Parts: sequence; C-alpha cells; structure tokens
Amino acid sequence: MTADDLPSQVQDLLNGMAAAGGQPVYELPLAEARKATAVVRELVGPGPAVFKVADVAVPTRAGSVSARVYEPAPEMPATVVYFHGGGWVIGSVDDWDAGCRVLAVKSGCRVVSVEYRLAPEHRFPAAVDDAYDAFVWATRELGGGPVVVAGDSAGGNLAAVVALRSRDEHGPAPALQVLVYPVVDHDFSTASYEEHSDTHLIVNRREMEWFWDQYVPDASERSDPYASPLRAEDLSGLAPAVVVIAGHDPLRDEGLAYARRLEEAGVPVQVFSYPHQIHAFYSLVGVLDDGERAVGQVADAIRAAVGAAPSAR
Repeated sequence: MTADDLPSQVQDLLNGMAAAGGQPVYELPLAEARKATAVVRELVGPGPAVFKVADVAVPTRAGSVSARVYEPAPEMPATVVYFHGGGWVIGSVDDWDAGCRVLAVKSGCRVVSVEYRLAPEHRFPAAVDDAYDAFVWATRELGGGPVVVAGDSAGGNLAAVVALRSRDEHGPAPALQVLVYPVVDHDFSTASYEEHSDTHLIVNRREMEWFWDQYVPDASERSDPYASPLRAEDLSGLAPAVVVIAGHDPLRDEGLAYARRLEEAGVPVQVFSYPHQIHAFYSLVGVLDDGERAVGQVADAIRAAVGAAPSAR
C-alpha cells in the first residue's frame, strides 16, 4: 500500500505539517515534544458546545488523576471512559477536547476523558492502573448505567487492557470496548510497520520504537498482556469490541490481528476500516471528513451497545 491514494484533505494536512518544519518527537526534548501537540489542538479547533463540562479528580491507587467530564444532556443512557493517544508519553485531555465533545454530542452519552500518568516519569503499569481505576470509579459513581471503555492509539491499548483486566480481576464488565487504531503489540516487523518504517504519515516505526522505549524500556516486560494485549493467551469472555483501522498506519496489522483474535475467541467484533486514512485521523475532527465520519460510526455503535435510540444530529 502506497501513499498515492491519500485523500486530498490528508495530503494538504501533511504538506502543511512539512512546511511548518516539525521535528519527530524522538529528536525533541520531552517538554518540547509535549508542547508540539498544541499545534494540532489549534488546527482542530474548539469542538461543539456541550450541555455541561467539568474537570474532576478521580481517586486511584496512586492518589488521584484529573479527568474532564462531558455531559451532552441532563439525562444520558451511558458513560464512555475515554483514554487519549500519544504513545503513553504525550497528549492530554486538552489536546483531545474537541474529539471528546464530538463523541459526547453524537453518542448522547457522558464522556469521561482521563488524564492518566505519562511515561517516562511514570512507566508501565502506571497508565494501566490509572485507566482501570478510572473505569471502576466511573461504574460506581456516574449514574449506574452501562459504561463503555474507549481510546485511540496508546489510549486504545489502555481501553483493551481495561477490558482484559476487568475480566481477569472479576471487575465491572464494560458494555463495549472501542479500540481506535490500538497499540496491542510490540512487534515492529509486521507488514504495516515495514510499509511505514520511515514515512511521515503522523507516526512511523522509529517513533513507535521511541514511545515503547519510554513506556516499557525493559523489552522483557513488553510481552505482558497488560502491555501487549495481543499476547494474552485467552481473549474469551471479553466485552464486545469496535476496532477502527487506518490503512496508512504502522498499527494497522496488529489492530486487525487483535480483531481476528477476539472473533476467534467468540467476542462480537465490528471493524470500521478506513483504507485511505492515516494514523490519528479519528481525532482530527473538523479537519478530516473521515474523522467526523468515524466518530459518528463509533457513536452509533455505542448507542446500539447501551440500548439507546439513534441520535438526532
């Protein structure tokens, strides 16, 4: 698969990024790498108005983490606990604000965007612990309705691990797990990694290697299923899944492999494939039409999972 079939919106985006002269994250000091996400936040814009937005503190085993709660209406059928992407190293609830607003409005559900601890200051399993604790907190404290776990990229990894850990620890069961181009393995030799070894389509193999080095520097720990859920021996009994795939993405093949493993284990799976899209397209609402479309598909799947009526948009 080549980049020749990129939509014009994507090509314009990439051309603009190239013209801006942005450096790869692994060439930047950590503080500068984290500041770079503000450029994308400005590009995406503020997102739609939401009935109520509040920043809260979520208790965890390590103390607490902050979270932003979006409530699109006075009454909501369910809660979505969302984990942002950024390779477990960069990204924040501010950076993902617009996308979470769109998801709340389109799904009609409460969205809780979790500010989990980042590596390398807090390495594996800190983010996993924060994600799981936030999910358990949401099931106990927010309305008593169904709770969905969702996330993109590294956040998709955390959503998958929360579903897995909840089963293993006999915790509350998610109504659905939404995995948007998730990181589910540490294998850099797949065909999609080979295709994107040195491309400049948001993320490539070198950048993913750097992210893993920050998050789980000891390679012997990366096969832990709570780091690489594709390595779990048994995926049966997990929550139904939605998996969103981008064709021009080094994570494409592991996401598809995880969807197949889930299906083989008897887990209901829906795969939403965008063969002409790049990594991060889902969060680029307001910039890429396919981003808006994918969030809409996810919102519809969430409504179906929690038994809500279709949304009026």
